[in-house]
Amino acid sequence: MLDWTDRHCRYFHRTLSRHARLYSEMITTGALLHGDVPRHLDLHSAEHPVALQLGGSEPDDLAQCARLGERWGYDEINLNCGCPSPRVQRGSFGACLMAEPQLVADCVKAMRDAVTVPVTVKHRIGIDRDENYGFVRDFVGTLFDAGCAVFIVHARNAWLRGLSPKENREVPPLRYDTVYRLKRDFPAASVVLNGGVHSLADARAHLSSVDGVMLGRVAYHDPYLLAQVDSLLFGAHAPVPTRADIVQAMSLYLGGAVAEGVHPRAVVSHMLGLYQGQPGARNWRRMLSDPAFLEREGARALQAAAIAFHARASLAA
Repeated sequence: MLDWTDRHCRYFHRTLSRHARLYSEMITTGALLHGDVPRHLDLHSAEHPVALQLGGSEPDDLAQCARLGERWGYDEINLNCGCPSPRVQRGSFGACLMAEPQLVADCVKAMRDAVTVPVTVKHRIGIDRDENYGFVRDFVGTLFDAGCAVFIVHARNAWLRGLSPKENREVPPLRYDTVYRLKRDFPAASVVLNGGVHSLADARAHLSSVDGVMLGRVAYHDPYLLAQVDSLLFGAHAPVPTRADIVQAMSLYLGGAVAEGVHPRAVVSHMLGLYQGQPGARNWRRMLSDPAFLEREGARALQAAAIAFHARASLAA
């Protein structure tokens, strides 16, 4: 979710679910060691539980960045071994690391020695066209022996040549049975399934075979489905927030962000899908994507958009 799940996005998603664990976008070790640390790591206290996802392949660098993440208050440090982007491959990390399980084990050990919070790994079930189960089994086994106890498994291979990152999320076939088999072979590990989960009904079905389910782009494009997560998956009894409740909460957040110098677009761009599937959703997206509207309304952008949205809905009714 590179460039998507920043701190404003995570705060928005937290208004929808109190219990789901949130993950940062992948941040490279170079960006933290040589860049603007607060810009990358700042978070709101409301975000917890929240994990920092790192991209890198040098154990010492990852250990330093894990320490920064723990110091900033993240509840988990996650190493990305699943991203197939050519840019990431040029940095020798992401999915190509699956070909070097001992190096990944060294990275995990270095991070575990550096922090007290859990260190986890996100990975694919294979690379290129090799669908041999033994490959991912041995990868997980090597990391489990190094002390990693949580594996977030995208149930597709990463084809490192010939496909774009978008195609790598769609073309390699989903093989959920491979993820289920990993859970059976490593019962002491927590196995979280990712990939192709489009609804909470899908998630509940998978939870009979694995310990958790990660939602990615579906939660970004149709975020209101997260409003049902606490009641359906965590057994919470609190009232489900309405979309109006979410707009009100985010209007307060937007006001504070703008007062700190944040452009309204940085917040509201993550909310374009809030009314996905509802009458008037296109107008909602249009207003929050309009630079002139955002400049004119500023901190009031969400309130103004909501007033216009409901006025149009009343006329249509």
